[in-house]
Amino acid sequence: MTHYTTMSSNLKRGILRFTEAISAGLSRPEFKFVSQMVYGLLCSQSCHISKIARALDEDILLKKTIERLCRNLATFTGGARVLKNYIKRIKHSLNDKALLIIDDGDISKPCSKKMEGLRIVHDGSTGTNRPGYHMLDITALTSEHKAPIGVYSRVYSAGEETFVSATDETLKALGFLRKHFKRGNVRVFDRGFDANMFFEDLIDHNEKFVIRVNLNRNVIYKGETVKITELAERYKGKYSLRFKRKNRKPADCKISIVPIRMCFRPGVDLNLVICRGIGQEPMLLVTNLKSEDERIAVIVTKVYLLRWRIEEFHGFKKQQFGFEDFRVRSLAAIRNLDLLLTIAIGYIGMMSERAEDKRIVMELIEISKRIYGVPRFRFYAVADGMFSVFARSKQGISHMMAKKRRSGQMSLFPEQFLSTA
Repeated sequence: MTHYTTMSSNLKRGILRFTEAISAGLSRPEFKFVSQMVYGLLCSQSCHISKIARALDEDILLKKTIERLCRNLATFTGGARVLKNYIKRIKHSLNDKALLIIDDGDISKPCSKKMEGLRIVHDGSTGTNRPGYHMLDITALTSEHKAPIGVYSRVYSAGEETFVSATDETLKALGFLRKHFKRGNVRVFDRGFDANMFFEDLIDHNEKFVIRVNLNRNVIYKGETVKITELAERYKGKYSLRFKRKNRKPADCKISIVPIRMCFRPGVDLNLVICRGIGQEPMLLVTNLKSEDERIAVIVTKVYLLRWRIEEFHGFKKQQFGFEDFRVRSLAAIRNLDLLLTIAIGYIGMMSERAEDKRIVMELIEISKRIYGVPRFRFYAVADGMFSVFARSKQGISHMMAKKRRSGQMSLFPEQFLSTA
């Protein structure tokens, strides 16, 4: 038998402890705003401010709650401090070798006309160009289940006055990682980040990386400049790796590793990992990871294949919470909403990582009533369980944040005597 009232209270207290930790250094009103938004997102499973306001269930007009949340979203300036505290909090679920996966994306708003900074972007889901925004996300994989937890997210527009380029936005994100994570945390990139500027930035700061490169590159091999495709044809695979694809079908790939140098940095030794069997063309990975064990090629391939976890993160963000369907207009409000949603999903990620050790998490998964058992990616199950529990709750979270008022009734035992007793 599930006691929904007790479970709801425990979940609310856990959310409040979490938001209190990430709101350190903020004013009391800012803390209440962050707490209400994180709870409202988890309770409503929506980015609509009206649904978040209904989830708060305050004893005032719904319109006033919506106006307050919209106003605070547009004017909130404590995002940098909240993100810093949040990263400190989630590091308990990470280790010193946690993978950092960098990926870009888009937010499509085909029916919007009045939103600030709207520009034409390429919609990856439909393959068409639509009005919208660019997005850059970075996730860290947890130590045990390799669950993606967001550590950086930025929505930007080419229509901003301060916009320089997408490359500049990526370099800013790499600088952010440099402040909060160690050099040993491997940065993993897809082909869209195959640019000399990114290689130079990572090499100059002695940071570990794995980048999938395009097939039109030239590299230096044994002192000669050769096409990377011609070099790849010379190696048919010394090592073997078996794994399951995204569609759960088995795959068997052959892997080779070759020492190379890049033409723009001929003095830096790198490795080219050639992987055959994943697609029609060989997958080419350039990395500065080195080891005396030649099986490092297999490790590099596994590291890159884990990059798919950020696609699961993107899918969860857009499908479960409907992030592309937000209804705020200003870029400041969009960015604050994106930050708070990333934090809310991070809370789900931390709970999912400790599923075996936390009874409440297993109960949430059971309440979600999965058809085909507990999946490997547990975010949907935990979120659905939260939604079912909070739906039975008769109160929001505001009453748990209210300070207790001191009674005007005189006491026979003043507090100073009780404290010294």
